[in-house]
Amino acid sequence: MTTPDQFGERLPRRLGLWSAVAVAVGSTIGSGIFRTPASVAARVPDVGIFLGIWVVGAVVALCGALTYAELSAMFPRSGGIYVFIRKGFGPLPAFLFGWAELLVIRPGAFGAISITASAYSLRLVGIDPQASVAGSALHAEQVLAAAYVAIVAAVNLRGIHRGAVLQNISTAFKVLALAALIVLGFALGGGVPPVGEVGTGAPVTLSPVLLALVAILWAYDGWGDLAFVGGEVRDPQRNLPRALVLGTVIVVVLYLGANLVYLHLIPMARMKDAELVAADSAQLLFGPAGVVAVSAAVAISTFGTLNGSMMTSPRIFFALADDGLFPAVIARVDAKTGAPAPAILLTAVLGMVFVLVRSFSELADQFVIGIWPFYALAVAAIYVLRRRQPDLARPYRTWGYPVVPAVFLVASLFLLGNYFISQPKASAWDIGVLLVGVPVYYGWQWWQRKRVPVETRS
Repeated sequence: MTTPDQFGERLPRRLGLWSAVAVAVGSTIGSGIFRTPASVAARVPDVGIFLGIWVVGAVVALCGALTYAELSAMFPRSGGIYVFIRKGFGPLPAFLFGWAELLVIRPGAFGAISITASAYSLRLVGIDPQASVAGSALHAEQVLAAAYVAIVAAVNLRGIHRGAVLQNISTAFKVLALAALIVLGFALGGGVPPVGEVGTGAPVTLSPVLLALVAILWAYDGWGDLAFVGGEVRDPQRNLPRALVLGTVIVVVLYLGANLVYLHLIPMARMKDAELVAADSAQLLFGPAGVVAVSAAVAISTFGTLNGSMMTSPRIFFALADDGLFPAVIARVDAKTGAPAPAILLTAVLGMVFVLVRSFSELADQFVIGIWPFYALAVAAIYVLRRRQPDLARPYRTWGYPVVPAVFLVASLFLLGNYFISQPKASAWDIGVLLVGVPVYYGWQWWQRKRVPVETRS
């Protein structure tokens, strides 16, 4: 007979500190650092400002991680953001997060990540990712992306410890690949721009800087995913804060190092046209073999990120169902593997369907606008909980409170404001989906009350 979990968690705690760090790092480092610097350079053709906004993105990510560290240590349960929002603001906003995850956020994330992984995999073997499959409207990258989603789902259905093995291996590979690029880039690269050259000389205004910050925050996204599996981390009140902060610091160091080596090898005036800036950097160092190596690194990196998302996101639906806000079947746990099997299957089916019917850009945009309002709401919960429950045990207290959470909230407002202005149609669609969740919530509550026999109500 197993000992009941002191926090009320039904899933087994199988993740140690370093597996938790691997989830935080592996869920963050995908394709962003290999591609985003080019789009940032196109908007901000100045070395000082370019590096400055990457530092701003790092500060925002660290502020979020420091805040989540306190919340996750207080509530080390499956669901992460869902749990924080429910504790701070009640069941309706928490349900809306789950609703958005179901229809907007998670399918978008799975689609964008899996398509990137499949496109790079196909390039490695000489197949055009846009090639039609059997004369249909489907592209080769979509079909392989759906297969990748099925593969990581199958691994995680065998238990989170199986998913952790894959995550640890892929995370170690991507960290070593980035570290090698940084070290060898400085050791072997001559450095192209002279000391006095800081950009193209074009003026930089506020609007492109803010748009560039949106792209950078997309690249940093993933640091909070560890909280989704907070219910499966051993010694969570110690390991969750440590893993969140340590994992985010590792990502920040690698990202800033990568950008410095890109600038060391490629002039700012040319970087804006280097869509695959990491591949271009590797080609300068190693020739065509470098391009192949970076393509392989991106394919493995994004596949690892996909696995990290499959490890973490089904726990949101599991937590909602465990609280009676989703159908009870989603809260079932496989007795043999300890995996929330129905939640994993639901997540996999959604990801596969969306990747087959939508494009990469649609999926990526859908994810950004869907997740950031809830990031902000979860961070804001720390103020509510500090006021309402000041005596609640806090094994870790956010360093720099109340300024650190406020920095994250201000950055969130800037990001969302810019997105609403630049993508009004996509924003309106996502907001509409969210609003539909309100009557769905009250309808579900009514249905649940109707199903409970009158004599059992109190």
